[in-house]
Amino acid sequence: MHSSLSGIRVLDLTNVLAGPFCCQQMAHLGADVIKVEVPNSGDLARQLGADQTLNEQKMGISFLAQNSGKRSISLNLKSAKGKAVLLKLVETADVLVENFRPGVMDRLGLGYEVLKEVNPRLVYCAISGFGSDGPMVKQPAYDQIIQGLSGVMSITGAPENAPYRVGYPICDTIGGMTAAFAISSALAGRGVSGEGCNIDVSLLESTMVTMGWVVSNYLIGGKEPAPMGNDNFTASPSGTFKTKEGLINLAANKQEQFEAVCHVIERPDLIENPEFKRREQRLQNRQQLTEQIELAFSRHSAIYWEAKLNSVGVPAGRVLTVPEALELEQIKFRDLEMEFCDVPEIKRNIKVVKTGFKVNNSRPGASFRPPLLGEHTSDVLSELGYLETDIADMQKEGCI
Repeated sequence: MHSSLSGIRVLDLTNVLAGPFCCQQMAHLGADVIKVEVPNSGDLARQLGADQTLNEQKMGISFLAQNSGKRSISLNLKSAKGKAVLLKLVETADVLVENFRPGVMDRLGLGYEVLKEVNPRLVYCAISGFGSDGPMVKQPAYDQIIQGLSGVMSITGAPENAPYRVGYPICDTIGGMTAAFAISSALAGRGVSGEGCNIDVSLLESTMVTMGWVVSNYLIGGKEPAPMGNDNFTASPSGTFKTKEGLINLAANKQEQFEAVCHVIERPDLIENPEFKRREQRLQNRQQLTEQIELAFSRHSAIYWEAKLNSVGVPAGRVLTVPEALELEQIKFRDLEMEFCDVPEIKRNIKVVKTGFKVNNSRPGASFRPPLLGEHTSDVLSELGYLETDIADMQKEGCI
């Protein structure tokens, strides 16, 4: 198992998605991630997911999906003893990640300026909807809010039904990836400077950065992005096409790929057709070209055309459901999933996905299951030097 972050301690003070996803990536890479949760309730994601029984057990699928390899402690940060425990943890930590609304940590007396005095090497990362300053700083932000404000929804869907929400929390996920990249970069830089830093991640900005092509088409070319359904705005034929059975995505972005498509569907006449001969003409006459291709595609299934097109160098792939995607031989061969057996309390096995990459032919993945709420509180406090009597007192006081 590749453990490039082995020896790095991360304090995960986050909830729901962006922050937990960020810290999950670091846990997969071997970091000691300590999830600091509110006593009794914990991360809201513990109560979210498709299985109500798991939600009631505070082990909701939304939580299970992105908290493997973390230790959980419950800690009341509004209490004096709870704050003292966090400060002790900060002394031992390399990274702290939080996604409270801007200003909350300062009001608790646990903001970056305080924590860097405790540990000057600390990499502090705050994830929020709009960043730590600016006129929108106090506005609440959820994934769908950011999808709308960023322009993502305006270009998702077809002209007749846009704007549409992307079908999974894409902005939260992008924010988490951005944070993980920024933290890893800061840790590398700290190896040279010896100093930590304060990272300010905005979900709105992170999302817009990933829209580089469409944003720059407007900033540089003056072309306002528009919804195009399943068509690719850069080329034609490129997009989603009907077949005799199922849909297929096709990306014939080069002239030679367009010509290869024409030969595969036995329509070489389309190559010299004045409406389709050049790239610009194909973009202008996209609908007419799509009709001709779909007429040919109607003779066979999507899986047939996928094989034929890929064999001549034209990128093509079926449009699958999530269950179908998980059944792909490629996914199974590459060992994307991991399973934890006999998880306490829920008394069942759980399956989650690992990282999206391999290192030295091995895919990094967390070494143990998602934690029960506060499962490791006593262990972590003992590591910090607290005695059993101290821990019992804090429990009585509701501090943990």
